[in-house]
Amino acid sequence: MPKPRRKGRNDAERDRLRAALANPVPPGGIGPRVVELPRQLLAVDPSDFRCSRLAMQLADEWVEYVAATAITTHAKTYHMAITRLCKYVDKELGPAAETASLTDPNLLDRLVKWELSLPESYAPSSTYPWVLAGAVRVLIIRRDDHPDRPVAPDLARLARGPALLGSGEKTERDEFTRQEKQALVRAAWQSVHATRKRLEEGWALAEQGRHPDQGGWTSIPDLLWGFAHEQITPEDIHRVVPAPRTWPPELQTLGTGPSGVFVPQMARRQLARKLFAMLYPHHLDLHAFRILLMDATGHASEEVTGFGEADVEFLPKGVRLTLLKNRAEHRRHRAFRDQSAPEEPAPDEDTDGHLTVNWPRREASEVVRQLLDLTARVRAKAPHVTHTLFVSATVRNNFTVVFDEWRPVSKSSFKSWLDATGVEIKGDPHIGRMRKSVKVEKAIVSEGRISAAADDHTEETFATHYAQGTTLRILSGRTIATAQQHWLDKALARVDGPTVISGTTGEVDQAVLEDSGLSALEAEDIIAGQLDMGVSHCKNPYQGPYSRPGELCAVAPLRCLECRNAWILPSNLPQLLLFKAHLERLRTVLTPQAFERLWGQSWVNLRAVLEDRTPEELDQARKHIEAGQAVLDLPLAANTEFDA
Repeated sequence: MPKPRRKGRNDAERDRLRAALANPVPPGGIGPRVVELPRQLLAVDPSDFRCSRLAMQLADEWVEYVAATAITTHAKTYHMAITRLCKYVDKELGPAAETASLTDPNLLDRLVKWELSLPESYAPSSTYPWVLAGAVRVLIIRRDDHPDRPVAPDLARLARGPALLGSGEKTERDEFTRQEKQALVRAAWQSVHATRKRLEEGWALAEQGRHPDQGGWTSIPDLLWGFAHEQITPEDIHRVVPAPRTWPPELQTLGTGPSGVFVPQMARRQLARKLFAMLYPHHLDLHAFRILLMDATGHASEEVTGFGEADVEFLPKGVRLTLLKNRAEHRRHRAFRDQSAPEEPAPDEDTDGHLTVNWPRREASEVVRQLLDLTARVRAKAPHVTHTLFVSATVRNNFTVVFDEWRPVSKSSFKSWLDATGVEIKGDPHIGRMRKSVKVEKAIVSEGRISAAADDHTEETFATHYAQGTTLRILSGRTIATAQQHWLDKALARVDGPTVISGTTGEVDQAVLEDSGLSALEAEDIIAGQLDMGVSHCKNPYQGPYSRPGELCAVAPLRCLECRNAWILPSNLPQLLLFKAHLERLRTVLTPQAFERLWGQSWVNLRAVLEDRTPEELDQARKHIEAGQAVLDLPLAANTEFDA
């Protein structure tokens, strides 16, 4: 008969806190203030601090605030803030801390210095300093709102005033590259196949064994039989199995630690863990299922690991899951349809050269089926766990076995899986990057429509947390550049300016114009001066881009320098100089924005034409103007400009 377990210090403390919780201390009373969370008791005992009065005042507000708001996660933050502040006041004031209180205006300086000192303990991008300072301010404001609980006016003004600390610059994680994500999915499927194979071989060996008392305590099939039929425990491995140095080679292989070195002092514990891993999935095995479910569903880690057997409904071609997002406290039912599989699944070759069928890669139904199958035995031994399929068997250091839910709280756990599978990841090995990778793929498939990509949260959240990745930034840049080029090409196709005949001296003959692309009739009319529009000649005044087809152009000569029908000959140079003088006058009376909008394109084209002329040609044209041989005829409306 096992001996009753002796109560330790932790048990006594837990009993004390439960007694305090059953008989809560009234505000202002003596004793610990206790808050009960789902799996934890938090307490602030004013007697632990010299500034016991200050701790009591803050703790009273904390207890009432938690009860009134039903907060759970943030209750720990308030507890930490109170503890940090009281320890700081004790250190700064020494014996004088006994008089510290929220009614003392002298506490203002200490509170300000405490807030400003918080960033020293955290990384530059951490939000904790701002959160902790804000928590204390909330408690002070709450106390100040109570008519019977006085607070020094200076402290109340500080609590209600602007924050002294920034909220921190949150560094968004980048998504996995496409190659990294493919490697993760491939390694996950290979891990699932390896886990299934290991468990099948383990139970097959167990069926070949018998009780170790009848067989042998160094026989792997007999030890597996004992564990499978619950006839022995890991404690028996510790007590009964012979000295590790006498083990046969196959047993020493199982007793080897992660480093690959056989350490006799640790061999029994490693043996027990390896034997259980041959019968039940362990914590590293479940990383693969989390990756595959995140890839197949696009949901967060907490959602794909937070549904139980009752939350699964298989459909004829897919599966419907009930997912819970803890942070948003939002429960939703999502159906995931199966993809059409190829007639012959494509095999992949693993690192050992073995062929493994990895299809289907993105079917949530298949992943859920395999997860249900591989964890069935663990769930049968852990009936208290109904809210998740992610359960595992763990042999602790004291040789006790725990069948319980999987809690991948440490980033190093995922890193260990990456190392074990040989997947190399650049940057932060965080599982949250997997969700971002899926979001990026969805955004690409939906051609950048945020409403389609942000199907499980707001568009603002998507733009803030998921649209900052490298892939989407590159694609956005390409989209913007393509759009800009499209509109630029369209603008150039609409207004590509006049055709300039240069590089000739004297009069231009008809042959030159015909060689430049004009018909014989058009060239003849230009030579005869019948198509002279003032600052240029026009190929066809009745087909202008600014008037209806068949109507005479109504904007000549003001828009000739923006028209593709215009032909500028050397004889037009004097009128061009006069037109330049006209535009220069307009630049002095119009705002830069209005001039750019009305005359920007004409000004650019005019300068380009004039810069192409030689100084001798320009001098000759000015002499024509001075001699009165060149006149610029403009419409009457051209002499009046309205700056709209």
